[in-house]
Amino acid sequence: MGTVLGKPIGPEGDYAESWEVADHGTDQSMVVDGALAGRRLGQLVEEFGVALTGGGSPFRRFPLLLKYLDAHRVLSVQVHPNDAQAALLQPPDLGKTEAWVILAADPGSVLYAGLRSGVGRADLEVAVRDGTVADLLHVIEPSAGDCFFIPAGTVHAIGAGLMVAEIQQASDVTFRLFDWNRNGPHGTPRRLDVEAALNVTDFATGPVARQRPHVIRPSVVSRLVSCPAFSLDRWTWQGDEALGGDDIFHLVTVLEGQVDLEAKSGQATLARGQTSLIPACCPVQMYAAQPCVMLDAHLSE
Repeated sequence: MGTVLGKPIGPEGDYAESWEVADHGTDQSMVVDGALAGRRLGQLVEEFGVALTGGGSPFRRFPLLLKYLDAHRVLSVQVHPNDAQAALLQPPDLGKTEAWVILAADPGSVLYAGLRSGVGRADLEVAVRDGTVADLLHVIEPSAGDCFFIPAGTVHAIGAGLMVAEIQQASDVTFRLFDWNRNGPHGTPRRLDVEAALNVTDFATGPVARQRPHVIRPSVVSRLVSCPAFSLDRWTWQGDEALGGDDIFHLVTVLEGQVDLEAKSGQATLARGQTSLIPACCPVQMYAAQPCVMLDAHLSE
């Protein structure tokens, strides 16, 4: 992630995630330039309300979180609650529905998305006790460009050798179900949340398949995901395009190439791996001198 996406990685430890846009408690994105440089995203949501987020009514915090993940080792098997379940936690939180777009995949890399057909709670409880959870997971060998939708309640894990862009609800509630029978950095197993994970698992979900993109504009925009929490579009283009000013925010991140943005408030250039939040009230002109691939996450219409 440090070399491919240009993320500054310090020497003090291993990193699996880079949070690009976040408004979750003390985890806050900061404006990097312009008149609002140095302001936290949470401050902007409070100050500008629907002019920033759209949607007709104010949000308590920015509703989506965008991150990049770079898995050198298989990540833990986990599951997230839905909105109703997360609201009962202390402190309450949002549920966590998410989507992955695969940026790079080493040969033989896999991801785990959903349980195999017919797996029930009793089966999973036995597998946790026996350390055989992997036998019950649906395994996929993804390719760069694939998209996977992971609704709340879906058991999942990202395998080693995968680089992923993830868009999700602005929640950090994770229940770890299985950690591959390995020890943590201090030589002891990491904490598991088995009972909580079982309680929020949707055993009717079954295996997760690749998303089938739906063409919005031929050769330019395809919809990868549409769900109550968000929609995710992939733009593939070169030249001039317009975006925004449609009463919804647009969270854009560049996967390939470079994009120049121009609005009344100023200009910005996004290189590969860089992200911009376009306010709901702000139309922008975009220009890509070379072929470009960009993700656009926004609230569902």
